[in-house]
Amino acid sequence: MAMRLDHLAIACTALDEGVAWAEAALGVPFALGGAHARYGTHNRLLGLAGGLYLEVIAVDPQAVPEALPRWFGLDQFAGPPRLANWIVRVDDLDAALAAFPECGAAVAMQRGDLRWRISVPEDGGLPLGAALPTLLHWDSPPPGGTLPASGVSLHRLELRHPEIGRLQARLEPWLEDPRIHFEPSAEPGLGAVLETPKGEVVL
Repeated sequence: MAMRLDHLAIACTALDEGVAWAEAALGVPFALGGAHARYGTHNRLLGLAGGLYLEVIAVDPQAVPEALPRWFGLDQFAGPPRLANWIVRVDDLDAALAAFPECGAAVAMQRGDLRWRISVPEDGGLPLGAALPTLLHWDSPPPGGTLPASGVSLHRLELRHPEIGRLQARLEPWLEDPRIHFEPSAEPGLGAVLETPKGEVVL
């Protein structure tokens, strides 16, 4: 069984602010997204090469969430917009969760015609500070292949953690993507290098 990159997520405290930051960094406009009623969040999307996409996501101040805590660590998020999460697609979500219990439990989600099941930790946070991915299984065609071409592609995704060697040993049997690199770091986190119409951009 394999994990395949589905999308990357930029978190922010206000969606308009996050989209403006990402558009300025990448030099391309984001497409419309939508709302997630369960967690009271909303997003905007950007299609990347190869069927991937980039999401900007924030708490919707006008929405009353159906469930708390919110996903993607958004209840605790503070500071400027930044790359916060990587989401991988799996064929068997239950098997992946058995191998990576830190990722949480499967939650059924929908937005418009989209249907999916996704892993959410009990505290709504990011597993191991996002060094582990969020796990996803689509029950409908994913949006990545239907978004307008942006001229942006992912060149490199860096996973950072103080115990990155242990995580690498766990993840490598599941990952078959040469763009994913493991980097030792005092603090867990992510970094991405993207090729854009304005050149190479690091998030």
